[in-house]
Amino acid sequence: MAAVAGPDRQEPSLPPVRTDLVELTGYHSAQVEVDVRLNTNESPLPPPAGWLDEFRAGLEAIDFNRYPDRQALALRQDIATSHGVRPEQVFCANGSNEVLQSLMLAYGGPGRTLALFEPTYTMHRQIARTTGTTVAAGRRADDHRLDLDEVRRVLADEQPVLTFLCSPNNPSGRADPLEQMEAVLALARGLLVVDEAYGQFAPSSALELLRGNDAGAERMAVIRTFSKTWSMAGLRLGYLVAAPEVVAACELVALPYHLDAAKQLAGRLALRYVHEMETRVALLKEERGKIAAALAALPVESWPSDANFILFRPLVTPARQVWNDLLDRSVLVRDCSEWPGLTGCLRVTVGLPEENDRFLTALEESLR
Repeated sequence: MAAVAGPDRQEPSLPPVRTDLVELTGYHSAQVEVDVRLNTNESPLPPPAGWLDEFRAGLEAIDFNRYPDRQALALRQDIATSHGVRPEQVFCANGSNEVLQSLMLAYGGPGRTLALFEPTYTMHRQIARTTGTTVAAGRRADDHRLDLDEVRRVLADEQPVLTFLCSPNNPSGRADPLEQMEAVLALARGLLVVDEAYGQFAPSSALELLRGNDAGAERMAVIRTFSKTWSMAGLRLGYLVAAPEVVAACELVALPYHLDAAKQLAGRLALRYVHEMETRVALLKEERGKIAAALAALPVESWPSDANFILFRPLVTPARQVWNDLLDRSVLVRDCSEWPGLTGCLRVTVGLPEENDRFLTALEESLR
């Protein structure tokens, strides 16, 4: 017999989405079919052939009917060895974004504040919002460098439990010098998180401070990913290096068996190919220099980069028109022109030499 709705009984319906999420839009980057895709900072090269052979062989040995190692102990041991730290200082997850989410679930939430300095990686703010964490946003200087006076102001006024730096910063490409990171660590009352998704391209790493047990190093976490220089964006593997207490906090909020066996295998095997990774980094740095030199001769403003991408602003032709012109020539770059602090800017990923030549030719034609 069907239930009868009374005068005070509401009809069954889906609950509304949380009111604090209604205005959010998901993170996205244009995915269209083009000859040259230079918009998402991926490696332009596939993984080494030897890695792929070992990975295929290793998959045959996995008992897919069994759950994976819940703590990913072997992978954590190998990552720890590669960075000169202890396994209990390593937490692994599905891409660096899940590492960010774990940190914010553990330390953020309602009534707690995260400080960041824009323009920076947009997912820092996005994940903070989805975890109910208040965002206190400071501004970087006009040249996209970190402004320590602004850092001091934001940290003193907001007293955040989490302070985020992105180094090299996305989308500007600049790395924060170690002495600046030390200064921010001294100012921060809570946990300083340094997102080093592009760390292998930079001249230094916050891991040096963490390994050196500098004052406050136990309040620092460094995030890395296999998506860029390791050519494993399709596998989604990231990790954090921090004090064991921070790792334990992330494990509190991680779902059971969240890191599958294939992913753990892929990461362990990748660490056997450090030489190949370093060779690729050297190639991309050389190509980055070539692009930077070419941009300097065009009517654009560009900024020095320590990553595998370059931010630039067309000075005569509107950025959206340039973006469309490039797309018409089957070259895709990232349109940042409407992001806060990046009016009129585009970002190009460093690709293979022939891809970069194709981009520069298309850009020259557009700017005419």
